[in-house]
Amino acid sequence: MPNNPNDKRFIKKRKHARDKGLQALYQWQLSGEDLDWIRNHYLEDQGVSSGDEEYFLELLYKIPSQASELDEIYRKYVENFEDHIDPIECNILRIATYEFMHHLEIPYKVVINEAVNLAKTYGADESHKFINGVLDPLSREMRQVETAG
Repeated sequence: MPNNPNDKRFIKKRKHARDKGLQALYQWQLSGEDLDWIRNHYLEDQGVSSGDEEYFLELLYKIPSQASELDEIYRKYVENFEDHIDPIECNILRIATYEFMHHLEIPYKVVINEAVNLAKTYGADESHKFINGVLDPLSREMRQVETAG
């Protein structure tokens, strides 16, 4: 089954889509480029088609349309929001919050781990600790049943 969440190829493609999704969202946030232009750029020039293209497109279109709502959800776990968060961290937190809300099939520990790995790859030196520090209590709020077990 090609979309089995336990299949190693599926997991690798999903990671790739999340990675490219972060880059595209970062570009959108900083440049204000049209999402369709960014989509075309990533599909044609950035190798998105080798990943989970459908998931990439979901992140690219759904997160900007829900950005204010997503920011409001995780914001309560960020001290001095404006001073401590950069566009990379902001978009990592948006992706993770979106996954907590809309992708219950992804275990909360996987959401956190993927976000921490993105922060280690693209964030500042200590941003992975910051991301983990926000997502840990957020996961307990948003995935109460799962985190209680």
